Amino acid sequence: MALLQITEPGQALDPHARKRAAGIDLGTTNSLIASVRAGVVQTLPDDRGVHLLPSVVRYLEDGSYVVGEEALAAAKSDPANTLLSIKRLMGRGIKDVSTLGDQVPYEFIDTDGGMPLINVVSGPVSPVKASASILQSLVHRAEKILAGKIDGVVITVPAYFDDAQRQATKDAATIAELNVLRLLSEPTAAAVAYGLDSGEEGVIAVYDLGGGTFDISLLRLNRGVFEVLSTGGDSALGGDDFDRAIAEWIIEAAGYESQISQAQFRGLMLEARGFKESLSDNASVAVQIDLEDLQFEGELSKNEFNQLIAPLVDKSIKACRRAVRDAGVDVGDVNNVVLVGGSTRVPAVVDAVAEYFDSRPLDSIDPDRVVAVGAAIQANVLVGNKPDEEMLLLDVLPLSLGLETMGGLTEKIIDRNTTIPVSKAQEFTTYKDGQTAMLIHVVQGERELVDDCRSLARFELRGIPPMVAGAAKIGVLFQVDADGLLSVSATELSTGVEAKVEVKPSYGLNEDEIKSMLQASFEHAREDIDARSLTEARVDAVRVIEAVRGALKSDAENLLSPDEIDEIGKSIHQLESVLDGADSVAIQDLTRALSLATDEFAARRMDANVKLALAGHEINEFDKGQG
Repeated sequence: MALLQITEPGQALDPHARKRAAGIDLGTTNSLIASVRAGVVQTLPDDRGVHLLPSVVRYLEDGSYVVGEEALAAAKSDPANTLLSIKRLMGRGIKDVSTLGDQVPYEFIDTDGGMPLINVVSGPVSPVKASASILQSLVHRAEKILAGKIDGVVITVPAYFDDAQRQATKDAATIAELNVLRLLSEPTAAAVAYGLDSGEEGVIAVYDLGGGTFDISLLRLNRGVFEVLSTGGDSALGGDDFDRAIAEWIIEAAGYESQISQAQFRGLMLEARGFKESLSDNASVAVQIDLEDLQFEGELSKNEFNQLIAPLVDKSIKACRRAVRDAGVDVGDVNNVVLVGGSTRVPAVVDAVAEYFDSRPLDSIDPDRVVAVGAAIQANVLVGNKPDEEMLLLDVLPLSLGLETMGGLTEKIIDRNTTIPVSKAQEFTTYKDGQTAMLIHVVQGERELVDDCRSLARFELRGIPPMVAGAAKIGVLFQVDADGLLSVSATELSTGVEAKVEVKPSYGLNEDEIKSMLQASFEHAREDIDARSLTEARVDAVRVIEAVRGALKSDAENLLSPDEIDEIGKSIHQLESVLDGADSVAIQDLTRALSLATDEFAARRMDANVKLALAGHEINEFDKGQG
């Protein structure tokens, strides 16, 4: 007799079966996928036993594409249709990618949505779609090895990826039909790998130098809690820039004065990568180049290479200093330094990091694999395979989030370096009598004026009951999830009318832009405070003027003498005469003067309103009502 397996509706046949989870390091140069198998974290190889998948996609004329080594092999011969370092383009608009100049040999197409498309032989393709192809390739590899569909993935992103870049990564996962358990910052993933393996507690620095991005994070580890104290870095600094330094050295050494073609430069960059890798284990490398009319034969020593990349390495160490300062610790408080990313194999990088932190960096886990390992550990927990294990990962916001208020001012709701996930609410009110709608403008940045910050989204709250200015209560709620993605809602508290938006910008900020925004906030602090004070004074003055004129229009004839009306009019005129000036003190003084000049008028209006309310009633009626 056949036996039937009976389960509750919707429950798996074996509710205790382990779910398949994977961690994905979606890298600039190479990508990996890892999983916990029989209690051991392993990166998963392809059919040939190769673990690293080059983050390269080549598009063919028939509409098909290839990913990985096969695509990389065609990078020299078909540069326009072979997409490398796609991660640098994620979440960036056409203005952003245009600043890359000759770094990429692609033809970009602008779109209404702001996301640039790359024109390849089979038609336009987005960076998000190309990244989705890389993700699909990795997941197909994992599903073959794990013999089944992946239930959930954790995908890592640079700590300095902003909302747009994180959202672009999540969109790529959606296209690849993946269940994203969480986006995890790459430095935090490395902390998970080393923290859980070695049981370390205290402050650690995670120095992550990949192919195209650099991150430095200071984290405090304590009893399973990973708290990011500060982050820094450069989303346009990495091994690609080391390759570029070698390529430019070759051009100069060869005395090449012609305009180098895109195909030549792509080929030169790939050759340079090989020279760089060889110098990690050798004192010098023979350089032979034959790319059309660019020919060169010579030798590059490790010392020369170190000199070429010294400015780039110094750039990373400066970011480390800022991160230590922002974390509120001394460099001597850092217990361990973790190296992440293939570019940390360069001896000059290791030496510079060791010198600054006065500590030999940890390297027991392959720096190419440590991020994927940490992501896999986290995915294994989040998918439900280790329900008894507690792990708390606390990332932070790189820039403050806020709203525009009257006069073009920024009201910060969540400050930068706030731990996420986070939810914060603040009440606002209407500016004009009878106002029934409010425009909510969400901005990001450190400056006091909206014009100096970055606009994220706009939406309207309608249906506000008409009241006098300042009477309505509008609750605005900012929510940033564990992936660093923002949603904003606004609610009129008396009626419950609500409007909300998921903030999804069409382009992202690179590290230089984030750094310049922070630097500008320091450099312009004094003038920003003065500008805010002046704007607030003007807004308050206009509010008082409008209120007084409204009162005059309705009650002046019955409650004021001609002389009194004339005196109030003079006060209004004096205040209006200084409104366009830059003297906030004068505006504040004359605003107070107008308020004082109308105090008696306000008292008479209140008395008149009370008499009107009591008309036809006896005082004992109100006494009874209170009994």
